[in-house]
Amino acid sequence: MSVAEDVIRIAREAKEASIGVARLSTEAKNRAVLDMADALIAQRLRLQEENVRDIVAARDKGLSAALVDRLTLSDAVIEEMASALREVSTLPDPVGEVTGMWRRPNGLMVGRMRIPLGVIGIIYESRPNVTVDAAGLCLKSGNAVVLRGGSEALNSNRAIVSILQEAIAKNGIPPHAVSFIPLADREAVYAMLQLEELIDVIIPRGGEELIRSVVEKSKIPVIKHYKGTCHIFVDKTAETEMSERIVINAKCQRPGVCNALETLLVHQKIAAEFLPVLIPRLQEKGVEIRGCPRTCTIVSGIGHASEDDWYAEYLDLILAVKVVDGIEEAIKHIETYGSLHTESIITQSYENAQKFLREVGSSTVLVNASTRFSDGNQLGLGSEIGISTTKLHAFGPMGLKELTTTKFIVYGDGQIRE
Repeated sequence: MSVAEDVIRIAREAKEASIGVARLSTEAKNRAVLDMADALIAQRLRLQEENVRDIVAARDKGLSAALVDRLTLSDAVIEEMASALREVSTLPDPVGEVTGMWRRPNGLMVGRMRIPLGVIGIIYESRPNVTVDAAGLCLKSGNAVVLRGGSEALNSNRAIVSILQEAIAKNGIPPHAVSFIPLADREAVYAMLQLEELIDVIIPRGGEELIRSVVEKSKIPVIKHYKGTCHIFVDKTAETEMSERIVINAKCQRPGVCNALETLLVHQKIAAEFLPVLIPRLQEKGVEIRGCPRTCTIVSGIGHASEDDWYAEYLDLILAVKVVDGIEEAIKHIETYGSLHTESIITQSYENAQKFLREVGSSTVLVNASTRFSDGNQLGLGSEIGISTTKLHAFGPMGLKELTTTKFIVYGDGQIRE
């Protein structure tokens, strides 16, 4: 059987399974998700044996220590994966929710009801915990899922999916509701992206190159997130200590994630006092500063920012800094260089806070808080399937509700159209 034929078979099995999954009760889905969590813990040693094979191969290929760390399924990571599933089981089930009803002049009652998307295809790199998060969220939202992880985690992902399939099968759910393409060949990804009649939506998770490649090749709608060029604007009314704490957290807590701060914008009326205090504190934490001409005049010995720096998602301890004339210039800068991910304003002005919230078009906009809160778990969604910077059909962190759509429902009592 060819690679394409294998992928078609897997997707067809998922499509068939999706019909039954969409009809499951909330109780049945919750029991299955909890059994999935218990199974991961019970079969921890089996899972770690397969994970070791991936780790050895990764080191032999010369992968960085950071990538090997993301790949490793320690006891703590497995506990976290199980805990994430248990949390999903406690979340409200969006399927079947009626989001509104209204009466037409002819007496018809019209409303909308939430339904699953169907079959969700997820293409992702390295981290095996994504396999668990995706399976739990898709099952709870009544969807089947077809997973295609990175080649670095092939053995780990295959073991995880096998464990999860055994758990859901015990609950009378078709095991192919959680499906996995166990092929490292890139041809498998291309074949998957052609199956518009079997897969309803593709969600890629990984670097910008992967996502652009998926968008270019896919016949299936793609929910995408190219990069996170996140900004903080420190307004002239900002409280200094709060501003320093938020900026340092947003840049330094985990610089390698998509919601880390990449560009700092500072109001020109406070820049001369604020930057000479903040920048040394950032440098003490290993942050390289790349400043605009005004920033470099205020603080000596820092690098000069180029045009490319304003677009950059560094994912590293590097920060671009620009002094702006005010909130209008800050918003204009974000419109020009941002990636619709996450932006924050630090201000004591209610008027400026509301202006920033209204006019900045990114998927998450915060006031007096770190960009690091742009995360499904932190926003109360439980685990997330990813962050969408596409406005159709979901925008921002995607939880259970974002894995559904709505259909119209109509109640009549004999009406006919004249």
